[in-house]
Amino acid sequence: TVTMVDWVWKANGSGSSNTDGSIPSTVSANTTAGFSIVTFAGNGSGSATVGHGLGVAPDVVIVKRRDAVASWAVYHSSLGVNKVLELDNTTAVQTSTAYWGTVTSNHFGLSAGGSNNRASSSNVAYCFNSVEGYSSIGKYTGNGSADGPFVYTGFRPAWIMTKRTNTTGQWWISDIARDTYNAASTFLWADTAGAEVSSTSYAFDILSNGFKLKTNYADRNGSGSTFIYMAFAENPFKNANAR
Repeated sequence: TVTMVDWVWKANGSGSSNTDGSIPSTVSANTTAGFSIVTFAGNGSGSATVGHGLGVAPDVVIVKRRDAVASWAVYHSSLGVNKVLELDNTTAVQTSTAYWGTVTSNHFGLSAGGSNNRASSSNVAYCFNSVEGYSSIGKYTGNGSADGPFVYTGFRPAWIMTKRTNTTGQWWISDIARDTYNAASTFLWADTAGAEVSSTSYAFDILSNGFKLKTNYADRNGSGSTFIYMAFAENPFKNANAR
């Protein structure tokens, strides 16, 4: 009787050896969908690189240490390599050179100080790049109004995650399986184990070519605040209809 929701990204099987970085990795990459799963052993080096198999520079890299308690380190292309967020925390973006190095079409870089490259550690990374008509990864600036900004994705999103970066804020996750009509107002958060919340105080519209904020709630649309987002299409590579 428990209500569940699952979100699934398909990679490419069990993976294969990749030597595009200074650290060997095992990569399962779906380049059509712009998604790969990467496993590797950290070496504690300040100039380590890990192959990701996408063929283009990823827009998001999420790394989690598997053999110890550690946060989920997040790289986002709109923030740059000297910035880090944590998927399991509400903290604002941190300026740090301890996590990421150069991100290229064949590898992502790691530094020595972060939890994502401890010596002899076991790690998994999830890498995403924007694919026209399928996924959109970017940022928007809040206006603090109930007539909030429109974010163009080029498709009708089925799944959206947003995070306020300039100050503390939660990782808001919405999908059309739980919100079947506008305004979308049902949310879960990546940074908490709490149950979902449904409230029009946080609402937005999911449109044929993007999404539009309909709240002045600071954690969704704070005036002048910067927000990052990831969105994936309901009907990839096809025309989407508004609802």
